[in-house]
Amino acid sequence: MEFTAAVIAELLKGSVEGNPEAAVHDVSKIEEGRAGTLSFLANPKYEKYIYSTVSSIVIVNEDFVPQQPITATLIRVKNAYEAFGALLRLYEEQKPKKQGVSKLAAVASSVSLGAQVYVGEFTVISDNATIGDHVQLFPQVYIGEHVKIGEGTIIHPGAKIYEGCEIGARCIIHAGAIIGGDGFGFAPNQENNYEKVPQVGKVIMEDHVEIGANTTIDRATMGATILRKGVKLDNLIMIAHNVEVGENTVMAAQTGISGSTKIGSNCMFGGQVGLIGHIHIASGVKIAAQSGISKDIKEEGLVVQGSPAFEFGPYQRSYAIFRNLPKIRNQLIDLEHKISDLTSRA
Repeated sequence: MEFTAAVIAELLKGSVEGNPEAAVHDVSKIEEGRAGTLSFLANPKYEKYIYSTVSSIVIVNEDFVPQQPITATLIRVKNAYEAFGALLRLYEEQKPKKQGVSKLAAVASSVSLGAQVYVGEFTVISDNATIGDHVQLFPQVYIGEHVKIGEGTIIHPGAKIYEGCEIGARCIIHAGAIIGGDGFGFAPNQENNYEKVPQVGKVIMEDHVEIGANTTIDRATMGATILRKGVKLDNLIMIAHNVEVGENTVMAAQTGISGSTKIGSNCMFGGQVGLIGHIHIASGVKIAAQSGISKDIKEEGLVVQGSPAFEFGPYQRSYAIFRNLPKIRNQLIDLEHKISDLTSRA
């Protein structure tokens, strides 16, 4: 499918600078641009490539001022990154969607299947599950008993949804994710062995949640582990039992959240962040990568770093001192020697 600069600009409510009839049929990174493709420039670090790229059309911010001649046709928009993302979503929506139930799938007779669903090879849908309209279950997905999946949700190959869990509408669950595995609940007995505490709760994911590959979300001991609307989790994340994650919170890879922790809305966690259990994180909090959180964060919008974490600004200043500790130590030793010499002469 081919689009002209004029058509793209109309879709994005932008303006064309150059040839409005320039046409594209694919996309490419600006540093790897090819004729007939669309690129974008949002990060100033990549500006040098716009002067040499052979991409036919480049989306740029309205305030972009070129320092050299540009051969590509430009489309100016308020936010180039957001505009390019919107185009990619539109492109994705135009792709034909798979439909139908494979003969190699195992679908229980008590399952409620919505309209225009896709069930791939070797996928299992267990008793009394409810699958909404336009749901896509790719090969080797497992859906447990009494699971509910909302309309338009996509579950990629090999993902597992354990019994009783509820998945909202238009969610995306990537390959290898496990939703509803047992929480880590054990109690020591008189013989000093650990006995398993049955995990009888479930996981509730609200609408527009996305779960990365090989991420695990444990069912609650009782009640529910809850991911609110719009939560986005990267690959290889661990969410423990009875955790609640607020709306539109995002977490980068290898983050781990311990049991019964409550996280507010619109939070942002960098990679490899770790939270202990039974704490509360206020809305809008930002936690830098590799930070460890050992107590409540009550102030909304706070930015923290470190392990144990504290405010970002003081942490950066403290780190500057920490890096110079060997030098400071040597200076102290020199001062001690000088003071000792002065004292001995007195």
